[in-house]
Amino acid sequence: SKAAKAATSGVPGKLQNAVETVVEFVDNTVKETFHGRNPLVAPLALTIFVWVFLMNSLKWIPVDIIPGIAHAAGLPFFKIVPTADPNGTLGLSLGVFLLIIYYSIKVKGVGGFAKELSLTPFNHPIAIPFNLFLEVLGLLTKPLSLALRLFGNMYAGEVVFILIALLPLWIQWTLNVPWAIFHILVVTLQAFIFTTLAVVYLSAAHEDH
Repeated sequence: SKAAKAATSGVPGKLQNAVETVVEFVDNTVKETFHGRNPLVAPLALTIFVWVFLMNSLKWIPVDIIPGIAHAAGLPFFKIVPTADPNGTLGLSLGVFLLIIYYSIKVKGVGGFAKELSLTPFNHPIAIPFNLFLEVLGLLTKPLSLALRLFGNMYAGEVVFILIALLPLWIQWTLNVPWAIFHILVVTLQAFIFTTLAVVYLSAAHEDH
């Protein structure tokens, strides 16, 4: 909101420039991957990207500072990075999954959605049980793959930071700095991948065969 209040049509400031870059980046991504008509998809994609990026970015805080403070306050366990916990990533992906189901039914109707599940890929009544098995399995794996992909990458990065922290102090900096720099790319890339796949899945939900 600070960037919106300070927005100007002249030369943009650093904050406005950063916000405009993110908005334009997500908008172009939606235009390239979403082929339906829905004014909510672009704002949703922007929200997902920024939200996941900010949660991933908590990994840039040294791995033991916040848990150490929490432990001193009497909390036995504290995980600072939400996306390094499968509960956090599954919550995000289930939200996307509910939207997939909602728009699939809204665009295709209950009967159309049922036909898509039962008559794809083999358009014959005999193949309905086999089709249902494949399509329902594929539908359920979408949120699972979304959640586990993000969780796996964030958790693995956190484990590497912890392993580096266990090493002698003289060698920590030689490993921690390159890994932290590399993780800047990982944090951004994982937010982009989660957002892009969510848009692709929503685009498929809007396709009425």
